Amino acid sequence: MFDLLIRNATLPDGRKGIDIAVQDGRIAAVEPGISAESGQVIDAGGLLVSPPFVDPHFHMDATLSLGLPRMNTSGTLLEGIALWGELRPTLSKEALIERALRYCDLAVSKGLMAVRSHVDVSDARLVTAEALLEVRDLVKPYLDLQLVAFPQDGYYRGPEAEAALGRALDMGVDVVGGIPHFERTMEDGARSVEALCRIAADRGLMVDMHCDETDDPMSRHVETLAAQTVRFGLQGRVAGSHLTSMHSMDNYYVSKLLPLMAEAQMAAIPNPLINIMLQGRHDTYPKRRGLTRIPQLMEMGIPVGLGQDCVMDPWYSMGTGDLLDVAHMAVHATQMGSVADKSAMFDAVTVNSARIMGLEGYGLEVGCHADMVILQAQDPAEAIRLRPNRIKVIRRGRVIAETAPEVSRLSLDGRPEALDPASYAPVHAS
Repeated sequence: MFDLLIRNATLPDGRKGIDIAVQDGRIAAVEPGISAESGQVIDAGGLLVSPPFVDPHFHMDATLSLGLPRMNTSGTLLEGIALWGELRPTLSKEALIERALRYCDLAVSKGLMAVRSHVDVSDARLVTAEALLEVRDLVKPYLDLQLVAFPQDGYYRGPEAEAALGRALDMGVDVVGGIPHFERTMEDGARSVEALCRIAADRGLMVDMHCDETDDPMSRHVETLAAQTVRFGLQGRVAGSHLTSMHSMDNYYVSKLLPLMAEAQMAAIPNPLINIMLQGRHDTYPKRRGLTRIPQLMEMGIPVGLGQDCVMDPWYSMGTGDLLDVAHMAVHATQMGSVADKSAMFDAVTVNSARIMGLEGYGLEVGCHADMVILQAQDPAEAIRLRPNRIKVIRRGRVIAETAPEVSRLSLDGRPEALDPASYAPVHAS
């Protein structure tokens, strides 16, 4: 007898009519027509059952702080950084925890159960690290929170960042971060990449750097990051986030850069919503999107995970906690509109990001954690198109959030009385 049995599921790989059995918080069977009894049975009704959404790039210390201390009137990255610099000295541990927990509630309601959050360690008080380490423990039953020691003001440019970053790692922060393009010179940026990779190698940690978040095609710290990854033996443990300068680089240089990244087994984490909002601010027209070269990265076999980055904070006044919003924007901005393209984007907010974060027991195979989401959609492409309701959100075999299916009632002569948006799924040619 199983604890939970989900019947008639469609899986992201296209299998239909699949049952998923759960015992002791793990998936015990994935096959059609499971006949055993179960303490709870959920009929998926042919809808898509997905592993949880995973956000590999977020700033939980800043989330939901929009308007503090004032609004970002220019909407630029630099004004956002300046605003955060004003807000940071006033932050209290209690307020940080309250905002972070509220955001995690929203995330879970969207089927998001793993987040990598960068934690600003530029303030020597390290109140941000203290708060989010506590949040990590509080949300552990329903969300995996991975923390990155992030020197927002620059590892060398920030007057106390070097010592503070080391202390944050000593406190238990998981990943080494950096922001080489924000150092005072290109040389300082390159030095910071080397120093931070050395720290990660010495401590046995992963690396995730804000890298080349600029329109300047000569900002090429990702090349240095690839080289230092190989030098320190960090292959498979390093991600470059944003990488927006790649949008503006010439094609010949990129033809050299991408193989270097692949050789280093690096991952790439674009953040489509905020990259498109913040980049190209010095352009008139033509105006650059500022989003890195997602199709080419994928073609090279470089793991791509899409991040949300911000929700209602000094940099970005929008955001819903829904990774399908992120994938939806990426499909449009990259012009990746085929069914296969959309499946790849769905992977970029699920399995790819789980791989980048090194999540254990993730997936829909036997033995994995019984973490999954039932969506009001029939396949990954439709999920990105609709950004549908999460009918059930399941953690370790227990339903922790649910939303009623979206149904519109019509009063039209001769037409149906009710409309289900998921019923409009096209029949794809094989």
